[in-house]
Amino acid sequence: MNFAEAFRIAMRALAANKARSGLTMLGVIIGVAAVILLVAIGTGVQGEITGQIEGLGSNLLFIVPGQYSGGMGGDQAPPARRLTLEDADLIARKVEGISAVVPVLQGGATIKAGNRSMRVVVAAGNEQGSEVFASTLAGGRHYRRSEVQVAARVVALGSRVAETLFQGKDPVGQRVSINGQRFTVIGHYESLGGGLSGDQDSQVYVPVTTAQRLFGVSFINTIVVKAASAEEVERVKGEIRRVLTPRYGEEFTVFTQEQTLGLLSDLLGTLTYMLAGIAGISLLVGGIGIMNIMLVSVTERTREIGIRKAVGARTYDILSQFVIEAVALSVLGGTVGIALGWSGAAAMARFTPVPTEVTPWAVALAFFFSAGVGVFFGVYPAWKASRLDPIVALRYE
Repeated sequence: MNFAEAFRIAMRALAANKARSGLTMLGVIIGVAAVILLVAIGTGVQGEITGQIEGLGSNLLFIVPGQYSGGMGGDQAPPARRLTLEDADLIARKVEGISAVVPVLQGGATIKAGNRSMRVVVAAGNEQGSEVFASTLAGGRHYRRSEVQVAARVVALGSRVAETLFQGKDPVGQRVSINGQRFTVIGHYESLGGGLSGDQDSQVYVPVTTAQRLFGVSFINTIVVKAASAEEVERVKGEIRRVLTPRYGEEFTVFTQEQTLGLLSDLLGTLTYMLAGIAGISLLVGGIGIMNIMLVSVTERTREIGIRKAVGARTYDILSQFVIEAVALSVLGGTVGIALGWSGAAAMARFTPVPTEVTPWAVALAFFFSAGVGVFFGVYPAWKASRLDPIVALRYE
């Protein structure tokens, strides 16, 4: 019996039990769709964050407390001291070849306007923040140096915050409260999307000194330094270390933008592979389902196998027929799963703020893995069928 004939018999056997074949494929469909969708989410998030960092320019440095040895970001010594505004001022005064120094502080808060409220992230910097971080005002203005110096209670709103609190009305000049303290809205931004600190449209922006009073702290989280040019980055990095080492010893780390991108790429890439691995468990479950159904099929068709072997079917013919059935189930399931995963990723990118990117390698991996599942889990039932004694099979009831 040639391959075409074996394939025709296998398809006829599957068509005779449509409901069972469909349910058997369901595990593979779910597994393949999950692999593609989760990898698309991980790749999309990685691409968006990388693009945002690259969009800031190639001449940024990030100073954080504590020691980082690189890699996955897990090797961090607890900081003995926190960075302060004085450190940012010292860098601005002592380091040549820089165009901006921005101390950054963030924290969670509740913002209210009238009877509307929402949880937000308060992102604080100084008047040079607009020179470093990408932002486009939809109305109003950024806060000024004088407002940073006096810790003025002024705030600029992310687009989602402005829409939630003011329902399409111009928020500039309106009063809001943040953690019970009164602020005046001086501006609001166009949609910025996701970023290193999460959904930027759900953030509010205040002077760093104001945020310190709001949260009752004297430290800052990070200092962002913008070198005058990309060629100055390494020299500026060395100067920053020279200035801060007498104050902190080795209890701080200076990242260049390339190092930051490398760390994030490693972290997000590993996360993507982990998501794919978790989704791949569904494929294994689906493969076990295929093996289970094929074993049931062998039992139900024992007399058929006996008749075929009695009229001359070889062991290879029986083996190939059942392997083809198992592979067909997994490949058809994989094809449907690819379509569902691709459609789900496209729908998520269109209707939600979560970025997705379907990659060819994820589609190929999911498809060939599903086919491999069919072969792996179909061989034992097929071997069992091919080894049946024709006399015993013919007597089976």
